[in-house]
Amino acid sequence: MASLLDPSARGRVILVGAGPGDPDLLTLRAVEALRSADVVVHDGLIDPRVLDYAPPSAQRISVAKQRSRHTVPQDGINALIVAHVRAGSVVVRLKGGDPFVFGRGGEEVEAVRAAGLRVDVVPGVSAALGCAAEAMLPLTHRDWSSAVSFVAGQCKGLSDQNWAGLAGAGRTLVIYMGIANATAIADKLMADGVSPGMPVAVLERGTLPGSRALRTLLADLGDMTVRERIASPAIIVVGQVVLLSDAQDRLHRIALRAAETFA
Repeated sequence: MASLLDPSARGRVILVGAGPGDPDLLTLRAVEALRSADVVVHDGLIDPRVLDYAPPSAQRISVAKQRSRHTVPQDGINALIVAHVRAGSVVVRLKGGDPFVFGRGGEEVEAVRAAGLRVDVVPGVSAALGCAAEAMLPLTHRDWSSAVSFVAGQCKGLSDQNWAGLAGAGRTLVIYMGIANATAIADKLMADGVSPGMPVAVLERGTLPGSRALRTLLADLGDMTVRERIASPAIIVVGQVVLLSDAQDRLHRIALRAAETFA
């Protein structure tokens, strides 16, 4: 494979996965790509220390997104990338986690290829893998889970989606972008037959300063996110493997407090 620093390889875009947050989880190839960048088009949650790998002369463009509001719509991001590549720049499109896991990387590859331009992809440690590893939460386990699924929890028509078979005994379900809909997600899973007593973990700000790993039972998921004031970025993990993790048992703590109050 030709080096990303090859001068003949100019005029292209490199989709780079920045990992779940901690700069130490960048791949060597990601760092190499950043060092070759003329332009860095980055997500809003990228740690500034990651951007520091790009040359001081590189233009840094934030296309930060918030729930239900994009500072730059996806079509605009695509057009921005294409315009800079056509000008001969090496454009690094820097995304949290992995570009192809709920990162719209596929859409951006399509847009660049439709314009007849070169695009490469550098995978990154996904949020699910990075956050789970920090919490010592194995997403699969020979004795507890032989399957793992990933879903987005902020999509419209949540109740109409078919999640049948994604959670339950012997399976792990990882939900991205689901904190705002935590109560609806719990209701949906229970309506689909998942036990209200199924262990659930919420991994908040995984690999970043101030990270928290909390666990409860499915029936308490929505209430716990409110009690603990959990905010994005965070992922939800549903499954028996949660019991193997270091996540703090918040429901048990409440039970102890109640016992102390009525003792």
